[in-house]
Amino acid sequence: MKYGFIGCGNMGGALATAVSKATTDILLSDFSAEKAKNLAEKLGCSCGTNDEVFSKCESVFLGVKPQVLGNMLACSLDKIRENDPLLITMAAGVKIEKIEEMLGFRARIIRIMPNTPAAVGKGMILYTANDRVTKEEISAFLSDMRFSGVLDELSENLIDAGCAVSGCGPAYMFMMIEALADGGVACGLPRDKAIKYAAATMAGSAQMVLDGLGHPEQLKDNVCSPGGTTVAGVAALEGNGFRSACIKAVQKGFEKSRELAK
Repeated sequence: MKYGFIGCGNMGGALATAVSKATTDILLSDFSAEKAKNLAEKLGCSCGTNDEVFSKCESVFLGVKPQVLGNMLACSLDKIRENDPLLITMAAGVKIEKIEEMLGFRARIIRIMPNTPAAVGKGMILYTANDRVTKEEISAFLSDMRFSGVLDELSENLIDAGCAVSGCGPAYMFMMIEALADGGVACGLPRDKAIKYAAATMAGSAQMVLDGLGHPEQLKDNVCSPGGTTVAGVAALEGNGFRSACIKAVQKGFEKSRELAK
């Protein structure tokens, strides 16, 4: 089969959903057989065991936690050596070199740092690969991942920093949407409308940046009329350490990725 997924949790499931829009030639496996079965039925693909995934699939997404990756690979090492699939790892903090050490040989490995918006085609997926992966394999991978969102190649020494922004970032975005909605409710808006307004505003603002309509600072200034409502709100955010909190959140995520690598 073309693709295998080991781990059908939030991230593995999101990527499987995106890839299934390009091909349903997919085999799923999860610690919870029921979870794999339910996702397979939803996507119109198949499910099986880890060994079956490594034996039958050309490319395998490794969607398990960094803490269990080594044991999972060890349990199927014979199958991995025999079939030599392209391995696509998304384990935070785990370098390609470390996975090669776990396997005891230089497998073909692509390391990715995706985020959950990939499930709706709006993900930010960072990727890098070792020199055993061919240009043709990279091209095929990018083509089949095209429905997941934006894919951007990044040097592996910067992957952890990138993950601290884009990988962790959706949680921060959701928190801000919720907080803005709470503010709206405090001012009298119905909850459902407050959430809709906050989410749509965030999506539209992000699209302006992605479309190159200006630097975030300039776009912010464009909304801030002298003595107006927006600059009053900006002052409140600054007074409560908004920027500092965002910077510290990214730094903490980065530090945690480095811890997981040890």
